[in-house]
Amino acid sequence: MGPPRRDVVLVVGGRYHDFDFARLEILKLLHAHEHLRVRVAEDYANTQAIAGCDALISYTCDVRPDEAQQDALVGYVEGGGRWLALHGTNSVFEWTPEGRVTTPRCLPRLMSLLGSQFIAHPPLMDFKVEVTEPAHPLVAGLGPFVVNDELYLSELHGPNRVLLHTHYNGKAQRGFIEKEWFSDEPRPVLYLHGQGAGEVLYFTLGHCRGRYDMQPLVPEYPTVERCSWESPAYYDVLRRGIRWVARLGAP
Repeated sequence: MGPPRRDVVLVVGGRYHDFDFARLEILKLLHAHEHLRVRVAEDYANTQAIAGCDALISYTCDVRPDEAQQDALVGYVEGGGRWLALHGTNSVFEWTPEGRVTTPRCLPRLMSLLGSQFIAHPPLMDFKVEVTEPAHPLVAGLGPFVVNDELYLSELHGPNRVLLHTHYNGKAQRGFIEKEWFSDEPRPVLYLHGQGAGEVLYFTLGHCRGRYDMQPLVPEYPTVERCSWESPAYYDVLRRGIRWVARLGAP
């Protein structure tokens, strides 16, 4: 007899990313574990599924749970659940009439649960990711690696146990209103954030964009961006995160 079935809720959706690509890649990693059964959603509306799942994974951008959905998310984690939150899950942004990007603090409960809120990033660039806590099982045996991705500049809501980090002092990409980032080093890339009896594992890497993902702002985006999805080290950490969230044992 094999291991018992475990139910996973995978939330993938939002704006300005290639969610089809990210969804498929995550599902392929989950499919490697035959006893994981996955329900896929675009948002957090199915609060019953969230409350009853064994593992929650999200890859979203500007998806805003309402109060009842936030109740379900907080209750899930505080009750002992694990949530693997990827890339833009902590993002909320709006465009000003002048075409600039602002990040309103309109979901304080969600951001407190996640341990951070995305505020800005520099242009896509190569940067070095370093191991903060080499003895932790989630990153044991990993060495530093370089990726080309969005380097997240975030407002932190700790305490967070940082496992991977990078460094950046400079300005955000043109268009972000909060553009000056010359302090608050280092920048977390992978961290654990506990609340109640449960935990969130947040992994900031993983930007991806296809040719039609900036509509209606841009009819056709000039390039396809895969960023960390082209890095074996990224997939290594993602596999470890899946094992962690589904309680499959050490990597």
